[in-house]
This record gives sequence, C-alpha cells and structure tokens, in this order.
Amino acid sequence: MLQQLLPQNEVLIPNARTPNKAVECINSYIHDVRCENLTVDISFMNAIDSAYVSTMCSTSHYIKYPEGKINWIVSSKMAIDMTKFLQLGNSNYFLNN
Repeated sequence: MLQQLLPQNEVLIPNARTPNKAVECINSYIHDVRCENLTVDISFMNAIDSAYVSTMCSTSHYIKYPEGKINWIVSSKMAIDMTKFLQLGNSNYFLNN
C-alpha cells in the first residue's frame, strides 16, 4: 500500500484514502523496514489529516528510533502550525511548493 520514490532517500507516499489507513501504512513500514531517517510525502492530505498522520507516525517512529528523524512534506503551513506546539523532536516539516 506504499509507493516508494527515490528508495535511496526513503521517500514514501502512502497510498491511502483515509488518514487512519495512512497511519496504518506508514507505521507498518516503520515496523518492517530499517528507516532511522525517513521522508514521507503527505502533501495530498488536508492540514488536519496531515497533522494527525504526522503526529501518530512520528510517535511510532520515535519509539523504534529515538535518535532518528522523520521529514514530513505537507501542502499547508497550517499543518505545520498545528503540530509545532507538540514538540515532536524527531519531526521536520517542509512545504510542497
């Protein structure tokens, strides 16, 4: 259910219609594949769904890789603003321009 682009950089685009399915797909990837540093493109989602997915999956990623980083590509600055107060130390957000 995941489409992998640029495998050397581990850029993932979840092929999911709902935020819950996206969380399930990304968490499955985190669990099954060594991905201490990971980039996930969720720029096709709205701000609320992006904030939800990135928060849930960043938490799962941190549990497995406390020193790892996860980069989120989002479509809206609102998604970044919604998550900045959660202090997800393993997450970086980038706007898809």
